[in-house]
Amino acid sequence: MNFNEQTGKHSFFSVQQKAWHGLGQIVQDYPTSAEAMKYAGLDYIVEKRPLFTYDTANFKADPDADIIIPEITVPGHFANVRTDNDEVLGVVGRDYHIVQNSEAFSFFDAIVGGGDGILYETAGALGRGEKVFITAKLPDYIRVGNDDVIEKYVFLTTTHDGSGSILAAFTPVRIVCSNTLNAALKDCSNVVKIRHTNTAAEKLKEAHKIMGMVNKMAPMMEEIFNRWSKVRITDKQLQQLIRQAMSPNRETMDKLQKGAFNDTSTAFQNICNDAFEYAMLSSTQQMETTKGTVFGAYNSITGYFQNVRSYKDTDAKLNSILYGGTAQSRGQAAFNLCSSFAAQGDEILYPN
Repeated sequence: MNFNEQTGKHSFFSVQQKAWHGLGQIVQDYPTSAEAMKYAGLDYIVEKRPLFTYDTANFKADPDADIIIPEITVPGHFANVRTDNDEVLGVVGRDYHIVQNSEAFSFFDAIVGGGDGILYETAGALGRGEKVFITAKLPDYIRVGNDDVIEKYVFLTTTHDGSGSILAAFTPVRIVCSNTLNAALKDCSNVVKIRHTNTAAEKLKEAHKIMGMVNKMAPMMEEIFNRWSKVRITDKQLQQLIRQAMSPNRETMDKLQKGAFNDTSTAFQNICNDAFEYAMLSSTQQMETTKGTVFGAYNSITGYFQNVRSYKDTDAKLNSILYGGTAQSRGQAAFNLCSSFAAQGDEILYPN
């Protein structure tokens, strides 16, 4: 998480409860997106500045000089710089168009339409401020069974280092254990991406597509999760499904297919065993919707990454869960396997 030395604060805020290891500012009332930006220390401007290098002749004339004057422009390359502290956030090309934090979050306002019930819950910056994000909780819920409730969130992120697009994603979160259940359904992505080009501002106006995605995916997920909560899975089948979902590469999958789990790496075995233990012992996995069900199997994997696995730091956890890292890819694998199991049973599972 970005630490701003000028303010002495971490660039993060959350509402009412501590998150991400207690860093950042905790506020009691849900803010507007503009207030959220200020609380999270995201109210800075980014400028695209030309790059220069020094003339070697200049340097050779006085190699002991304290100051080397840059004289040669680096063509087609620019530095994205924060104006509040002159931090260089990244090097970009001529066609890169900066979308300021305020513009990106105006896009977020357009997505949710400023309607009643929209709650801005977290916002923050990673690294030196080159990656920023905001989450908003939407009205209504995805309900599994009678008591298992999943909140609906839209997650928006943008970068200032040239590494990624503006990204808006539908990210449901199971309340009882804070599992992020984001997954792409068949023929329906949960993500909309917008490139940083001169047309980015125009594309930001297409915000209605995000809510169209949410309105399409939420009822589909509710139907799928409720169906999974009624499909039984044995402990042995759960163990097999976890191993396949957690498999990091083709070599490991080949060993699982041959029933040679004990020949896989110790690290992989520990991950699978920890996820299985979470499935067996966590109180969130003993509910009517999760105990011995395919929905519980899916949650055993998402819950492992959210609530069990240790991460080097906050940035690593966010990258893993929300930015296409290991947690997100393994969660998608689990989603696909659970879908297949619900349709075909243990025909899809490899032997122990």
